[in-house]
Amino acid sequence: MGDVIRRFGLGARKSLGQHFLLDLNLCRRIVRAAGDSAGDWGDVTVIEIGPGPGGLTRALLESGARKVLAVEKDSRCVEALRELSAAYPGRLEVIEADALETDVQALTSPPRRIVANLPYNIATPLLLGWLRRITDFDGLTLMFQKEVAGRLVAQPGGKAYGRLSVITQWRAEVRHEFNVSKHAFTPPPKVASSVVSLIPRPAPLAPADWESLEKVTAQAFGQRRKMLRSSLKPLNLDFSALGIEPTARAEELSVEQFCAIARAGGI
Repeated sequence: MGDVIRRFGLGARKSLGQHFLLDLNLCRRIVRAAGDSAGDWGDVTVIEIGPGPGGLTRALLESGARKVLAVEKDSRCVEALRELSAAYPGRLEVIEADALETDVQALTSPPRRIVANLPYNIATPLLLGWLRRITDFDGLTLMFQKEVAGRLVAQPGGKAYGRLSVITQWRAEVRHEFNVSKHAFTPPPKVASSVVSLIPRPAPLAPADWESLEKVTAQAFGQRRKMLRSSLKPLNLDFSALGIEPTARAEELSVEQFCAIARAGGI
């Protein structure tokens, strides 16, 4: 991988949030986690976001995935990936595009899965976009900053539990796979990372409208030190009817309770 970086002049660009993962053994571990998250690879097409010089891409191609679609914004990396594509005829398609502006579901028919070391500066908006249509995927196995990954798996009662926890767990089962040292990357980021798998729920954990749930969680966690009777006062909720203590705080509520508030709040 070092040779690829030298030949194509692939110095990581801070503006693109690039931190390259070059350790093939570690990349293979991510692929194993992705395969385990949704059974055998079968005829699955894997969508990789931000492949960079192609460390994880190589590991995916070594697996039994039918095809890998690599979405890459950096034209320098696109050239390196096209060289890799020649080594795996018909199995790697390189798409030069901005992932934030790409409808990845439209790139291929199901079954499809996303496996990616996400650029950290766009990881959360990408995830929220995919969660809206999570049943379009067999699964997602993604690398996040460790702190963000902690929010995804956080349970009620902890400081990490918040809006992202509620929205993510509402639409998917979330599993922490393993942590990754910052020294595994080139250049090393300032923080450690974690790999997380998301398995789509066939239906949301509880009935609720996406926009309503987003607004309720934003209002509640935006004033998380306040009791719900204060932070959610504009909704004129009947807490007794909902079976929720008005003196509770946002971090104490389950996903199902937030869904109940979203249904009752008339937002």
